[in-house]
Amino acid sequence: MNVRTLCLSILYTQDASGYEIRKMCTEGECSYFVEASFGSIYPALARLEDDGLVTSSIAHQKGKPSKKVYSITDAGRTAFVDALFEPLGEDVYRSPFLLFARFAHLLPASLVRARIEERLAEIAGNIAELRKVEKELESGTDRLPASGHTNDAWVVRYGIVVLELAQNYLRDHMSDLIASAVPDNQGHTSQAAE
Repeated sequence: MNVRTLCLSILYTQDASGYEIRKMCTEGECSYFVEASFGSIYPALARLEDDGLVTSSIAHQKGKPSKKVYSITDAGRTAFVDALFEPLGEDVYRSPFLLFARFAHLLPASLVRARIEERLAEIAGNIAELRKVEKELESGTDRLPASGHTNDAWVVRYGIVVLELAQNYLRDHMSDLIASAVPDNQGHTSQAAE
């Protein structure tokens, strides 16, 4: 999957401005699917428009600048479904926390404990956000209309389960990681501090 397909997936269900698409791809519910940077979304939208897969119109807003709103065409809907037939590729998982954990034995135990607590708080925040999205899918809101398909809720629940498993593993095994660290009373200092 690529950024073009991600943009088409958003436009398949709703018209959206470039800003709205960018926000959904980088911060919102679509950020979980494909890595999309700010710099890749607008060129993808331009190519989609050049290829006749989306159209755009200018929406005038009272008291705000006008915005360009994209809509998917019939050809775009067909191209999106065709893209779903292509091989998916591997899921990509990157975690700065796991790099930190790999080398926890080089660090003071107090720092390792602090990073674990930060990670647990981050996971809890992500779970809370997904639970909020799950409720919005059930009831519908201005931000997220009621889902037209149960697969949206399935995907959100999958995300919640994965995060809860990570949360439980970290809680159950955090003492192992802390025990591997340098005891605080050994006066460990980082290279950067020296």
